[in-house]
Amino acid sequence: MRNDWSGQTFPHPSGRKPVVGDALGTDVRAPLQSTMRRAEGLGPIFEMQVFDQKFVFVTGAELAAELADESRFEKALSPALVALREFAGQGLFTAYNDETNWTLAHDLLRPAFTKAAMQRYHPVMLAAAQELFDSWDSREGPVDVSADMTKLTMETISRTAFSTDFGSFSRAEPHPFIPAMIAALQAGQRKGSLNAMPGAGLMARRIDRKNAHHQAYVDSLLDGIIAERRTGEADDCDLLGIMLHTPHPETGERLDDLNIRHQILTFLVAGHETTSGALSFALYYLSRDPAVLAKAQAEVDEVLGPNRDTEPTFEQVAKFRYLRRVLDEGLRLWPTAPAFTRSPRETTVLSTGHTMRPEDWAIVVLPMMHRDPEVWGEDAGEFDPDRFLPENARGRLPHSYKPFGTGERSCIGRQFALHEAILVLARLLHRYDIAGDPDYELEIAERLTLMPRGFELTITPRTPARVAAAAEAGQAEPSEVCPVSSIDQPGFQATSHGCPSGSAK
Repeated sequence: MRNDWSGQTFPHPSGRKPVVGDALGTDVRAPLQSTMRRAEGLGPIFEMQVFDQKFVFVTGAELAAELADESRFEKALSPALVALREFAGQGLFTAYNDETNWTLAHDLLRPAFTKAAMQRYHPVMLAAAQELFDSWDSREGPVDVSADMTKLTMETISRTAFSTDFGSFSRAEPHPFIPAMIAALQAGQRKGSLNAMPGAGLMARRIDRKNAHHQAYVDSLLDGIIAERRTGEADDCDLLGIMLHTPHPETGERLDDLNIRHQILTFLVAGHETTSGALSFALYYLSRDPAVLAKAQAEVDEVLGPNRDTEPTFEQVAKFRYLRRVLDEGLRLWPTAPAFTRSPRETTVLSTGHTMRPEDWAIVVLPMMHRDPEVWGEDAGEFDPDRFLPENARGRLPHSYKPFGTGERSCIGRQFALHEAILVLARLLHRYDIAGDPDYELEIAERLTLMPRGFELTITPRTPARVAAAAEAGQAEPSEVCPVSSIDQPGFQATSHGCPSGSAK
């Protein structure tokens, strides 16, 4: 995927060297953050040359809004996403725009994210959250926020996607599928990072050989579940059931089993990584600002009352308006999916004067676009949930906030992620008082997504007296689960596949 932009040049970081270009200044452990540091003063568009590969980055909100114009531009697969196709194939995230499986899967899965579907998922989300809280109540000491949020969101997406419980809160060690999936995913990421390196092909083959048994295990487990469900009675209670038994309403086409596996992998990865990161960043910022935390808890107490065991109903989740703003602001500063890549549908000239052809691509860097002072003000680097008050958001540049991507290829599950995150935050803040280590400084782990590293919270169960005290400190805004199958080591045979709709086959 050479990206030469017809030989056009852009501002670039200082210190460029012959042959290697700008590679020596990149922190391979934190490439996004090093790119953000090196972009200082380079303007809304700049380039980095890594050997013979040009990477063009867009950081200005106005130019990013131009690239979000679906009539002129479309999603492009960066080298990193191309490498992940060996893991997730033609899944929704890694499919090319012209691949028919993307259109077919997107059309078939839209009903899986309607209000009626979300109402089915709601009790599944509550049950997974309760397992997290039970695990916290059974142990002492600080909790590892990112690790526990990742376990929680993995359980939620596995149960709603294919009605399977990996036992993240009951097993002494993770189910072997989890480390195998992570290893296979990381192998794809490493291959993507090698794209511009001399000898990349040889190194990629070595990675493939080392990773083959992880990928084979992941594929075998999912293929076994798909085969078992296909021979059973049709049931559209989860994402797998919809993909297995629902024909396209116009063409009658169905997804084949290979693509179904790729879609499940896509939902497993995207569905747990992004939400766990969003929750972790929200909890970090809540723990750093007593006034914001007090206001958030006051809102939760106003809706749910004094009993810390009260679970929010589906309808109540929409009432947590301040919590939504906390999530939005955390995702503004640290969008867990931190970039998307765009190409023009036909040769065009950007507002910067650069000619862009369909084979050219540019990476929109969201943490920088979301900090553009022209849109977000001179305090754009500060955490302030009230940026998302309706009166403050009114008149803001369109397309200046894009934590879930843009256009027709934006995240199909964003309402699922937001509902889960708000529900979990509401229950957590209603059940516990939280406190972070005052000496902790935010460190960002760069995986497929972004996540706080080493962030711990001390949690204290709330009592009615503590709830009453919190009510004085903050001011509120106006405002049966079917069991799923448990996979036991070493095989993947499941005894039942319970579904959120309340049936089990």
